[in-house]
Amino acid sequence: MLLNSEPVALDLGLLSLRVGAGGAMLWQHGWPKLIGFADMMDKFADPVGMGPLISLGLITFAETACAALVILGLWTRISTLPIIIGMGVAAFLTHGGQPFAEQELAVLYLVAFLTVFFAGSGRFSLDRLKFQ
Repeated sequence: MLLNSEPVALDLGLLSLRVGAGGAMLWQHGWPKLIGFADMMDKFADPVGMGPLISLGLITFAETACAALVILGLWTRISTLPIIIGMGVAAFLTHGGQPFAEQELAVLYLVAFLTVFFAGSGRFSLDRLKFQ
């Protein structure tokens, strides 16, 4: 008998969300920060008072390494946490006093990665291959 279509659809949805949100985060946000790290390190936003270098280092780690792990579905729930924190800081501290249009992208990423955090990586992930 073929697999029940509902669980397969759910797992494909989680795969799509992981690859879509993680890939966009890595490609559009993490990679440019990684490539331009030296140029940004003195003038990056410092919304929590740790200094621009540490703030840039933490968000670059979240947007590159953690996003790549989410795409692969490896240590998925743990990997979403730095991204969730980073997007919360971006939405509510860095852009907190600005119109919602400036907060919107960070909020969308926040919701996407919160969904992955709560739902897990799904069947089509390295988490399932490694830990089952």
